[in-house]
Amino acid sequence: MPQSLNGDLSGRLSAAFPAPEQVPQEFRVEAGGYERLYLLDGEIRSWQGPVAEVSSPLCLRRNGGLSRPVIGRTPAMDEPAALAALAAAARAWDHGRGPWPTSSVAARIAAVEEFVARMLPVRDEVVKLLMWEIGKSLDDSRKEFDRTVEYIRRTIEALKDVDRTSSRFSLDGGVIAQVRRAPLGVCLSMGPFNYPLNEIYTTLIPALIMGNTVVVKPPKFGVLLHQPLLRAFAESFPPGVVNFIYGEGAKIISPLMQSGQIDVLAFIGSSRVADILKHQHPRPHRMRCILGLDAKNPALIMPDADLDLAVSECVTGALSFNGQRCTGLKILFAHESIVEAFLDKLCAAVNALPIGMPWDKGVKLTPLPEFNKAASMRGYVDDAVARGARVANAGGGTACETLFFPAVVAPVAPGADLYGKEQFGPVVPVCAYRDEREFLDYVARSNYGQQVSLFGRDHEKLAALIDPLANQVCRINLNCQCQRGPDTLPFTGRKDSAEATLSISDALRCFSIRSLVAAQATDQSRLTIQQIVTGRHSSFLHTDYIL
Repeated sequence: MPQSLNGDLSGRLSAAFPAPEQVPQEFRVEAGGYERLYLLDGEIRSWQGPVAEVSSPLCLRRNGGLSRPVIGRTPAMDEPAALAALAAAARAWDHGRGPWPTSSVAARIAAVEEFVARMLPVRDEVVKLLMWEIGKSLDDSRKEFDRTVEYIRRTIEALKDVDRTSSRFSLDGGVIAQVRRAPLGVCLSMGPFNYPLNEIYTTLIPALIMGNTVVVKPPKFGVLLHQPLLRAFAESFPPGVVNFIYGEGAKIISPLMQSGQIDVLAFIGSSRVADILKHQHPRPHRMRCILGLDAKNPALIMPDADLDLAVSECVTGALSFNGQRCTGLKILFAHESIVEAFLDKLCAAVNALPIGMPWDKGVKLTPLPEFNKAASMRGYVDDAVARGARVANAGGGTACETLFFPAVVAPVAPGADLYGKEQFGPVVPVCAYRDEREFLDYVARSNYGQQVSLFGRDHEKLAALIDPLANQVCRINLNCQCQRGPDTLPFTGRKDSAEATLSISDALRCFSIRSLVAAQATDQSRLTIQQIVTGRHSSFLHTDYIL
C-alpha cells in the first residue's frame, strides 16, 4: 500500500470533520438540550442523581485538534430506580386486570394511533439526533423514522385483520368457542444502537398494541433520540404502560431479570448477553423470549455470476451504515476462477464510496459511534494479515478518530477471526472457493443461521444450493444482498441468530397467547354468550357476527 496514498487518505478522513461553525444551521444541536429526562408511571421526570455524558462520534475541529462533543446527558440510574419502573409496569398490568390489558382492541388501536400523531411533529428532532448520536446519514435517518411510522400503521392494520378473523365463533364436537389473542404481561424491551428507533419499536409497538405493559431500556448509543418522544408516550398511554429507564445494563437490567417479574424479554443484541439475561431469570420457562441476535451472513459468487451486479449488491450489503447491521454481508466467497476479477471490481467500488458527515449529500461512509471501534476493526485486519491475507484495496483500514476507511481483506483463512466471528463494521473479508460444498460446509459449521446471498445464473446449481441452505438459514437471497425488509416477511434465524420471528403479523403473535372462551352448545349457553356480546359487556368476548 503506497505510503503517499495512505497519507492522502488520512488527510481526507481528517478533513471530513468540521469546525463548529461549518455545521449547517439546521443540523446543529445545542449542548444541554437533552438532559436527565425519563418516563415513569405516566410522568416525565427529571433525574436528580448521577448522569452519563453522551458524546457524539461526529468529531469537531477545535484549536487545531479533533474531539467528540458532548451533546447531552442521560440518567445513570441505579437498582431502586429500575425496580420503580418495573413496579409501575407491574401495577399497570395488575395480573392482567389493569385497564390496559383488559381494554378492547379498538381502544388500544386508538391509543397507538394517537401516539403516531404525536410522534410526527418531532421527526426532524429525532432525525437530527440519529445523525449526531450514531453517525447515520441524513437520508438513512429519515428513512428510519419514516419506516418506523409505516411499521406502526401497518401493525395497526394487521391487528384489525386479526381481530376480524377471530371474531367468529366455532362449533366443534358440541362445544362453542371463540379463540382470541391475549397479552402476556410485563415486557422488557431492549434494542441495538444501529437502528435505535426502528428496532426498538418493532418490539415495543406490537407488545403495547397486544395489551402488554413495557419497560424500555434504550441502547448506550442512540439514547437521546427517545427523549423527544417521551411526551407522546405519556399523553397516549395510561400511567405505567410505558416506562423508560437509562443506565448501565449490569446495574439496572440484572435486578429486573432477577425479580422474576419480567414475562417477556424482547432483546436485539448479542447472543452472549441474551444468554446472561435468560439465566438471571429465576423461572425462565415462564418468560417468553423474542430475540434478534448475531449473524455472519455469507455471500457466494459463482463462476457465472453477473460480477457488476454482485459487486454492487455486496458493497451495499457489506457496507451500508458502515457494515453495522446484523443483516449485512459479513464474508464473501468467490469462485477461484473469478475471484481476482471480483476483487478488482469490489475494491474499485469500495474506494469510490464518499466519506463525510451525515448531512453531506450522497455520503456513504460516516463516523463509527462506538468508542475504540476503529481499533477493533484494525485488529480484525491485522489478525487476518498475520494469517496470510492482504488488504486488497488501497488505503483500506486507514483511520482517523471515529472514521475508518473500509478494508477489503483477502484471502481470509479459516483460522482468522474474520472467518468465523461477526465483525459488525467496515471490514469486508473475501475467500476463494473451488467447490460449492465448501460454502455449504461453512454455513453448516457456523454458529449463526440468519441469511445467505447467492449470485449466479445457472438455475440448476442455484436449486441444488437452495434445498440444503433452507435447512440452515431462514432467508436465501438470490442475486441480491441480505436484508430484513419488507416488514411483512418473516425475520428470524437459526442457531445463535434469533429466537422467535419478527414481522408485522408474526410480532403480534409473539407478544400474545391464544386464549378462548368455550361452552357446551346448549340453548342456555348460546343465550348467555349472546347477552354478553350484544350488551358489549366484555372486551375479550365480542363479535359482529350473529350466533
